[in-house]
Amino acid sequence: MRLLRTIAGLQTYLESRGEGITVGFVPTMGALHKGHASLIERAAAETDLVIVSIFVNPLQFNPAEDLSKYPRALQADCQLCEDWRVEIVFAPAPEEMGMVTHASTAAFADTTTVLPPVAMTECLCGAFRPGHFQGVATIVTKLFEIVKPHVSYFGEKDWQQLAIIRALVKDLNLGVEIRGCPTVREISGLAYSSRNQYLTPEEKGRATRIYRGLQKAQEAFLHGETNSAGLIAIVERELQQDRGFKVQYVQLVHPETLEPLPDIGVAGGVLAVAVYVGSTRLIDNLFLRQRQFIIAIDGPAGAGKSTVTRLVARELGLMYLDTGAMYRALTWLVLRSGIHVDDEIAIAELVSLSRIELIPGQDETDPTTVKINGEDVTLAIRTPEVTKSVSPVSAQKCVRRVLVKQQRQLGQGGGIVMEGRDIGTNVFPEAELKIFLTASVSERAKRRSRDLIAQGRQNIRLEQLEKDIQSRDEFDSHRPLAPLKKAFDAIEVNTDGLTVAEVTAKIVSLYQQRHQLLSPKTSP
Repeated sequence: MRLLRTIAGLQTYLESRGEGITVGFVPTMGALHKGHASLIERAAAETDLVIVSIFVNPLQFNPAEDLSKYPRALQADCQLCEDWRVEIVFAPAPEEMGMVTHASTAAFADTTTVLPPVAMTECLCGAFRPGHFQGVATIVTKLFEIVKPHVSYFGEKDWQQLAIIRALVKDLNLGVEIRGCPTVREISGLAYSSRNQYLTPEEKGRATRIYRGLQKAQEAFLHGETNSAGLIAIVERELQQDRGFKVQYVQLVHPETLEPLPDIGVAGGVLAVAVYVGSTRLIDNLFLRQRQFIIAIDGPAGAGKSTVTRLVARELGLMYLDTGAMYRALTWLVLRSGIHVDDEIAIAELVSLSRIELIPGQDETDPTTVKINGEDVTLAIRTPEVTKSVSPVSAQKCVRRVLVKQQRQLGQGGGIVMEGRDIGTNVFPEAELKIFLTASVSERAKRRSRDLIAQGRQNIRLEQLEKDIQSRDEFDSHRPLAPLKKAFDAIEVNTDGLTVAEVTAKIVSLYQQRHQLLSPKTSP
């Protein structure tokens, strides 16, 4: 682990690492705890280089808050980062970030600020902390420009911050993938927070009532209560049992816009709470959504993903989405149009003007029909020519940006089985069940040979197929954008020596176990 204090030092280090690595970024204000550890663990599993910033941001403290009392423990934080295998800790001084403090106050000289949508910054915590989220947005934008990460990780405990950062990145086209990570809790249910150290042991025990109230509302929701007033009343009744609590708000809001909700709809709702326990302000929330499961099946080419995914979908009565077919269809169009696979500008124009349709078959013997711009390309996309070119085409940012957006739209309601090479890590990292399907190179080459012979192809050389598969694995695993990786919480299934029926049965069993674990328990 290396501690860097200047922008020049950080950027020089990044330049020394060269091209082709993915950078994962975890911005923090220090006082690290297990919640931060979960973000770092996720970043380490999904990216090549993890950078953690430690910067107590003066811009997000208003005059009523004491900036000087915020916990600072840089040495201890750096030791934790080393234990957690962080490569770089970036801990700049305010002056390094372009700020100059006035001698007598915590205020700052004039500096350019970023103003997120007012509707998102003046609700929930923003109503009680004026200017807070402008300060957050300003520093996060500066950090993104300095670090230039591919992916940045934020905890869902501060859902308002997460939603604002997502809107910021989208509105300003910052080109960073924002990934929210589940709230990490102590055994008691209390969410980990840097502010927990201010609580006395007695207050810490009382604070568990916050999560208990949210859980009771969640139970009511899972049994049919969707009305905002009803859910909020459940939480408030629980909190009112402790007369020492000072409740700032209990609200149900839209997960993306943060607008108040009268009822929970298809998009779900965030039930958010802010409470003073003694002199310590704590926040917490639960995302309430009755969505059917998403099963994400990833893995290298030739591991049997398409066949198995289709059968799993049929067995469980879920919709099957062959995302690989979408990339193949576009690759076919690129080749048919005479565009070179490295001509990113021409391909960007092409993908932006193309329309891909996936029409499910009637049964297991009827494959999904693939159309692009109205033309049926179901068979044409399976040729060796398309197979050879699909990786360099699908690795391009413009292609993935457009198709990933379509895939997320198709799967946002759940009840879907999706397969590809980055479904669990990039497209649906929040999928309820992630499978990483794999097989040895020799086994995958034999399967590909059988498929080609069945299509009437002759003179198939097994050695060449193995080389092609190894080459594609190498390319897919090291491309800078959405590389082929096993998600940190995915279950690996090696299909060597297993029949399709056996692999299918294994995944169905895993789904049933996970579904039983996560589904609400009915009252006796």
